[in-house]
Amino acid sequence: MVKSSLSPLLTTMIQDLGLEMPQPPVSVMGRGELSSRFPVTEVATASLATAGCALRALLSRPDTPLYIDQRLASYWFSASHYPVNRPPAALWDEFAGDYATRDGWIRLYTNAPHHRQAMESVLGVSKDKTALAQRVSARGKTELEAAIVAAGGCAAAMLTHDEWLKHPHGKTVAAEPLFWQQFHAEAPRTTLALPPARPLAGIRVLDLTRIIAGPAATRFLAGLGAQVLRLDPPEWEEPTLAEEITLGKKCARIDLRSAAGREQFKILLADADVLVHGYRADALESLGFDTETLQAISPGLVDVSLNAWGWRGPWRNRRGFDSLVQMSSGIAEAGMRWKKAGRPYPLPVQALDHATGYLIAAAVLKGLNVRHVQNQGYSARLSLARTAALLMSHPAGEQSELAAIGPHDFQPGMEWSAFGLGNRLKFPLRLAGTQVLWATPPVPLGSAAAAWG
Repeated sequence: MVKSSLSPLLTTMIQDLGLEMPQPPVSVMGRGELSSRFPVTEVATASLATAGCALRALLSRPDTPLYIDQRLASYWFSASHYPVNRPPAALWDEFAGDYATRDGWIRLYTNAPHHRQAMESVLGVSKDKTALAQRVSARGKTELEAAIVAAGGCAAAMLTHDEWLKHPHGKTVAAEPLFWQQFHAEAPRTTLALPPARPLAGIRVLDLTRIIAGPAATRFLAGLGAQVLRLDPPEWEEPTLAEEITLGKKCARIDLRSAAGREQFKILLADADVLVHGYRADALESLGFDTETLQAISPGLVDVSLNAWGWRGPWRNRRGFDSLVQMSSGIAEAGMRWKKAGRPYPLPVQALDHATGYLIAAAVLKGLNVRHVQNQGYSARLSLARTAALLMSHPAGEQSELAAIGPHDFQPGMEWSAFGLGNRLKFPLRLAGTQVLWATPPVPLGSAAAAWG
């Protein structure tokens, strides 16, 4: 089944990014939707379509047919890689999850060792999740959230949507644009080749992102031919995600807190076309890399960044992740009432991460167009919290069950990497004449030198 689509979500995304409305409309294929209180499959389809429309604009091919498979899009918002003859990586630390407090619910995020240590500095070391639940049950949700955050950890008390809209930070998020955009001074003319088969061939992308949203964006850019160099701090690992999101990239390490690391970063940045970063709001600025400095080092730079909670307000520098934003924004509580469940009921996938990721990619593609046509640098800022606001502002329509993944849904060749053998789903976006293909398999973090080439 193929239907032409210009859904309300897609219309909002395209208008907020400042693209022309697609003519012809996007063609949506496939059947079924993820079961949710909110239109998760629609936001998956719309965010991918927005990236596709930005790609059409960059290639000056507005009439080229663009297809999105909504069923595959739904599955890509969960996982695209399926290991063969080995179990998939565990997604959560043993203590991560939702816990009942004396006055509601709280979610504890403990996937990174330092986040778990911060939680344990407040709640003590527990032998198992049951013991931790007993400790949490004696605390108030807001007081416990504040204590863990103050200790450098990650937690979110469950709020209703109305409570979030009255919250000092929730008010700020509601007033922010989906895409905050800025155009910079005229830069030296750069001619982009933009071959339709591999549109981003020759484009260098410096990737300073972690945990799904940013890595999903740069994975898509790599699939269009970009040279993506991901930089992680020393010792940082993502064992649950590396095989999923390092496809097509080189992964190196750099310590931006050291003088030597900052000098190396300047060298890499000077030769970069795009910078995508996911640090907290003032992190790069505090290291000496504000917007003006970035543009001075790399004139005409396309600089796109994200964070969890947005760019203004009291939580702008708070650590956050998709599951925490769902708790604070009212998504988990609304799902609980919709499902008539006795505990928080989040989205079926981490849709805020993945949708924001494809919107980041769309912003990068628009920025390259600005650079190509107007010879200007470009910046954009996005957040998971603002994506959550967009999702919650649209009702879910009728939902039918998604057909299970079968052999016909995988790419023709199996994927072999340092992690082992696996299958990768076919990509849900198809633009006539342009394929999303990755030149290299996924790699471990820190497996390459911090250098181009």
